[in-house]
Amino acid sequence: MATTLLSLAQETNPWLAAAARFDNAADKLNLDDGMRKVLKAPAREITVNIPVMLDDGRIEVFTGYRVQHSIARGPGKGGIRFAPDVTIDEVRALASWMTWKCAVVNIPFGGAKGGVICQPNLLSDGELERITRRYTAEIIEFLGPERDVPAPDVNTNERTMAWIMDTYSMHVRHTTTAVVTGKPLDLGGSQGRPEATGRGCMIMAVQALKKLGIDTAGARVVVQGLGNVGGMASKLMANMGFKIIAVAEYDGAVFNKDGLDIAALMEHRRETGSIREFAGAQDMDRQEALFLECEVLLPAATENVIHSENAHRLRCKVLVEGANGPTTPPADEILREKGIFVIPDILANAGGVTVSYFEWVQDRQGFFWNVELVNQRLEEIMVSSFDAVVAYADKHSVDNRTAAYMLALDRVAFAIKLRGIYA
Repeated sequence: MATTLLSLAQETNPWLAAAARFDNAADKLNLDDGMRKVLKAPAREITVNIPVMLDDGRIEVFTGYRVQHSIARGPGKGGIRFAPDVTIDEVRALASWMTWKCAVVNIPFGGAKGGVICQPNLLSDGELERITRRYTAEIIEFLGPERDVPAPDVNTNERTMAWIMDTYSMHVRHTTTAVVTGKPLDLGGSQGRPEATGRGCMIMAVQALKKLGIDTAGARVVVQGLGNVGGMASKLMANMGFKIIAVAEYDGAVFNKDGLDIAALMEHRRETGSIREFAGAQDMDRQEALFLECEVLLPAATENVIHSENAHRLRCKVLVEGANGPTTPPADEILREKGIFVIPDILANAGGVTVSYFEWVQDRQGFFWNVELVNQRLEEIMVSSFDAVVAYADKHSVDNRTAAYMLALDRVAFAIKLRGIYA
């Protein structure tokens, strides 16, 4: 399928991709120009330079970003990533996706995202802590339980959130656990949070197959990425009777037509550092694994893995986007023409932010739930959100991704209209 030069640019730039999908949904909603401008532009973009004393006594300056895309429906919500390739366009796109994601599952947050340009694997724990604390101090006036609530993302974790929470608490002179989510349980974290995104993906796969009239027992699944999201989704789906026939990672893929033993595969990776040469499977090319015939394809690793040059080769019935932005806009039309049932990222991987919302609520109440209640409420929200998106798609004769964006834009626009424009 031929693509325009703009489409090719969109495939490599997440902010342009986010803008293209926004414009498509806004057109179908007939949003006026003024509302488009309000919804499209980030409310606030913060760039900070972070001087840090390294272990060898040298001073290095790192660049950090925090973008608050929208706070119309509640505090900003979104992760902080540490990576050498963080860009302001990437952070803008991720912040806007968080706005739409929170609106799709109808939780009272807006969208935000943050990042620091660094190479975590080359930094000591002490250097990472100093970067985190100084970054927090630089943006602290924009953070808070009712302003902006960060969470872990790429190369950050519950320890990073503990440092942020402590830094913020020291500045405001009282312990404020609700300033971040994804914290350790002993510091106000929530039961069920680490597995929430993967669990949400599993719930979406079940609902999609039910919608298509396909039995989950023996349904073949291909997973790209065996990290927190893909690994947890794989384990949960295998326990439900799905057959995980292939798993792809950055260094290769493994395949077994009768289904992989996910627990054994994870143990093999822990012992060897790779999924390759696993006794219960045969090795295969990591790209080719995506094109295996299956009922469910779950890309749960990086952006832009499904694009205009390979989308025609997919042989799945359902695409569950566990990662953010795994499919480029030019690939959307190809998937639509192939009749693939797509559960877009702003719905499929919303389990994480949903349980982050539960954590924020528990912190503010000072009353904590057991894991059964967390999982029950997560399933209720994910299932009702799936039903709302599918119903919206049927009503407006659009694909699921367009429906999810239309529903999200509609909800945020409605909140802004109710509030009015302050002047």
